[in-house]
Amino acid sequence: MAVEKINMPQLGESVTEGTISSWLVSAGDKVNKYDPIAEVLTDKVNAEVPSSFTGVIKELVAQEGDTIAVGELMCYVDIEGGASETQADEKTDEKSDTEQEESASEDQSMKKRYSPAVLSMAIENGIELESINGTGRGGRITRKDIEKVIETGQSKKPATSNPVQSEKGTANEAKETPIAKQTAQDGDIEIPVTGVRKAIAQNMVRSTQEIPHAWMTVEADVTGLVNYRNQIKNEFKQKEGFSLTFFAFFVKAVAQALKEFPQLNSRWADDKIIQRKDINLSIAVAKDQELFVPVIKHADEKSIKGIAKDINDLAMKARSNALTADDMQGGTFTVNNTGSFGSIHSMGVINHPQAAILQVESIVKRPVIINDMFAARDMVNLCLSLDHRILDGVVSGQFLARVKEILENINKDTTNVY
Repeated sequence: MAVEKINMPQLGESVTEGTISSWLVSAGDKVNKYDPIAEVLTDKVNAEVPSSFTGVIKELVAQEGDTIAVGELMCYVDIEGGASETQADEKTDEKSDTEQEESASEDQSMKKRYSPAVLSMAIENGIELESINGTGRGGRITRKDIEKVIETGQSKKPATSNPVQSEKGTANEAKETPIAKQTAQDGDIEIPVTGVRKAIAQNMVRSTQEIPHAWMTVEADVTGLVNYRNQIKNEFKQKEGFSLTFFAFFVKAVAQALKEFPQLNSRWADDKIIQRKDINLSIAVAKDQELFVPVIKHADEKSIKGIAKDINDLAMKARSNALTADDMQGGTFTVNNTGSFGSIHSMGVINHPQAAILQVESIVKRPVIINDMFAARDMVNLCLSLDHRILDGVVSGQFLARVKEILENINKDTTNVY
């Protein structure tokens, strides 16, 4: 018998880590190659990790709830017919670790790429990440690196670390007030943070910590769009078998505007900005207490009918837990239909690492002054959140104005859904 390792696989583009939501096997279980052994949460989606070998699970190293980087160890498997034994494997491990550390000391390209778990632990324990030598790939700082710092007692901030504070106040004033741990009272309900909710929390923290958000809102008159869609929706549903929603028109308008303003279709990459060629639009889909962000691929190349079909298919898959990793990856810009909940104004958190997110609010009929007379019009707010490292107000405003212009000119004479 030889011992082999199963590491966290690469589950999608730009996915650097995963959280083990549940193990599907236990130590001692026999598995075949490609059998699923664990469910892992990546970017708001569940994915199954298959076994790379046929054998018996020897040890589960990572625990449920652990967030580990791609390539890090998940478990050991005993396999038949292998040449190496455990001791030899351990020596190999030691050699591999040494090589990894030597490699990490040379390559520091990933040193400043922090995972949400690392950031959270560093903040909680007052650790300055710049002072740590990461042992991960490219010098990346791992959870184990942080845990080592905590174990050695180097994580506590000195009370006099802020010289300005020391000069102005007494030693007692310089002490930080500890944050009291929140505890439940009689009658309260404690709900464990696991699964998708935990992944959402981590992604939102990462977005707000890394991305300097700015916001803009425009108001669009979509009376023509509303009249056009209402005229054809029943015939369309009978003919195609799925609904023609307003959201499909909005997604099409955003895809068209992104072709004219590709600066919005980009991402921050430390020392450069990567402008994406493909226009892949992420859309938010809620299911009970869970939120998924599947992707409409090449939205600019599709008709309104094609986009409506993609929206319907992705929503159905989300609600039946059938979304795959491929459905979730590759998004370059997010369009969020907050109007479906009756919202009329909101400020979205950008879907990291994208450059912006557009919130489509509820369409509201209200009086508007046209030619010095009141008229009943269908109005909607379009709220844009932008990464201010990548985008400024000028280009963002021009993009938003173009989306508004496209939407305000949709009617039966100008737009074909096919």
